[in-house]
Amino acid sequence: MNLTRPPLLLLALALGLGAAPLPQVDLLIRGGTVYPGAEMPYRGDVAVTGDRIHSVGPALAVRARRAIVAKGMIVAAGFIDPHTHAESQLDSSEAETRLLPGFLMQGVTTAVIGNDGDGPFDMAAELGRTRIGVNYAAHVGFGAVRKAVIGEADRAPTAAELARMRALVAKAMCGGAIGFSSGLFYAPQSFARTEEVAALAAESGKRDGFYDTHIRDESSYGIGLAAAIDEALAIGRVGEVPVHIAHIKALGVDVHGQAPAIVAKIEAARRAGQRVTADQYPWSASATTLAAALVPGWAQDGGNTALLRRFDDPALGERLRAGMAENLRKRGGPASLLVIAGELSGRRLDAIVKARGTDPISAAIEVIRAGDPHVASFSQSDADIAAFLRQPWVMTGSDAVAGHPRANGSFARKYARYVRGARTISLREFIDRSTALTADTLGLRDRGRLAPGAFADIVVFDPRRYAERATYDKPARLARGVKTVVVNGVLAVDKGKLTGAAAGRALAKTPPAGTCP
Repeated sequence: MNLTRPPLLLLALALGLGAAPLPQVDLLIRGGTVYPGAEMPYRGDVAVTGDRIHSVGPALAVRARRAIVAKGMIVAAGFIDPHTHAESQLDSSEAETRLLPGFLMQGVTTAVIGNDGDGPFDMAAELGRTRIGVNYAAHVGFGAVRKAVIGEADRAPTAAELARMRALVAKAMCGGAIGFSSGLFYAPQSFARTEEVAALAAESGKRDGFYDTHIRDESSYGIGLAAAIDEALAIGRVGEVPVHIAHIKALGVDVHGQAPAIVAKIEAARRAGQRVTADQYPWSASATTLAAALVPGWAQDGGNTALLRRFDDPALGERLRAGMAENLRKRGGPASLLVIAGELSGRRLDAIVKARGTDPISAAIEVIRAGDPHVASFSQSDADIAAFLRQPWVMTGSDAVAGHPRANGSFARKYARYVRGARTISLREFIDRSTALTADTLGLRDRGRLAPGAFADIVVFDPRRYAERATYDKPARLARGVKTVVVNGVLAVDKGKLTGAAAGRALAKTPPAGTCP
C-alpha cells in the first residue's frame, strides 16, 4: 500500500489551502483552569460570541477579536447571589453605584432581590431596571402583600383578604417573579399563621417557583430554631412548593451547637423527597435593625408609630424592658451589637452605654427612637457556620446590606477562609455551590455553567490572591484577586478594573403554560 501523499496535496496542507476557515469569536479566554459546572475541571479555553458562550474546551481552534490569557487563573461561570438587598443600588442615580462594584469585583454576575418578604408585587416595575452592572431576578414578598391587604395589624386575614393576597402573589409570579419570599421573624409577617403562609406559597409552587424564607426564629426568640425549620418544611409540604432556607444559621447563645441537628432534620426531609435548599454567608455576625434584634414581637404590632407609643406607656414599660433585656442576652450582650448605619456607625452598644452613662436597654431605646439603625450582631459560632457550609445543598449568599462587610466580601471570604485556608470544602464545591446549584434552585435557565449556548457570564480569578478586603471597621473595601468578569458577553471587569460597562439584565421567569391568564 502506497501511503505517500501526492506532492500537490502536501503543499496545499502546508499552506492551509482547502482547509475550512476558523470560526470567528468576539472573546477568547485562553489557558485557564476551567470549571465548567457539569464535569471535572481542565486546562482550556472559553470562547464568546455576542452574549453567549460559543464553545468551551482544551485548545479551541478559533479566531478571536480579543484574547485574554488566563494561565494560572480559575475560569468559572459568574457567581450567582441568591439573597441580597441591592434594590437601592440598582435604583441609584449614580451610574457607578448601579454597576454594583462590590458584586462585580467578587465575580458575582447575578443577584436576587425581594428577599425576606420585602419584594414588591408589581413585577412590571420591579423588573424594569436598565443600565445596571449585574443581572438580577426578583421575589414577590409576603411583607409587601400582607401590608397592602391587611396593614400592620396582628390578626388573621378574612377569607376575602386571603383570596386577595393569593391573587397578588399569582399575578407577580405570572409577571416574572422567581419565587415567593417571607420574613416571618419580622412584623407584620410574624403575625401570620403557618396556614396563611402556605396558601400564598402554593401560588408560587403552581407556577414552578419556590418558597424562600427567613424563618420565624433562627434563635430562641419564640418557637425556637428547630420548630421554625419544621414550620418551613411544613409550608413546603402543604403548599407543594420547594423550600429554600435563607441565610441558614444558629443565632444566639441558646442555640449554639444545634447546626448538626438542623442539618439532620433537613436531610431527612430531602430523603423523603422534599426539595429543600439553603444559602449562607460566611460571617459570624448577622445584620438587622436594632428594634428587630431587641424588641419583642408583641410590641411591634401596628408598626413603628405604635412601638414608640409603647415606649412611653408606663403600664408596658417593665414588660417591654424585660423582653428587650432577654433578647439582648440571647444576642450575647451589648458588646455583641455593632451599629453599622447612621451617625453612630462603628460603635458597639456597650460603648454607647458608657458614653451616655446609662443602662443598655435605655441606650437601645434612645437609639431606636432616633432612627433604628442597622446593627451587626455577633451571634454565631464557627463550628455551626462550618457545619452548614459543608452541606451540598447550601449555596453561597451574601444577604448584602450596606455597612456589613458581607455586601462586598462574602464570596471572596468563603473561598479564602474555607477553601484555601481551612479547606472545609474543595474549590470545585465552592464553585458549584456559587453557580450551578444556585441557578438550578432559582430556575435560571442557561446560567450557572460554562457550556455552549449558555449566557456568557464568566469570572476569572487568581486562586492565590482571591480574598475579601472588607472588614467590620471598613465594610466598603472591595475584594481582590478577580481579573476578568464578563456579563452577557460584555467585559465588566478587565485586568482587575471596572470597565464601566452596564450589561446586566432583569431576569424574568416564564411560568409553565396554562398557569397564568
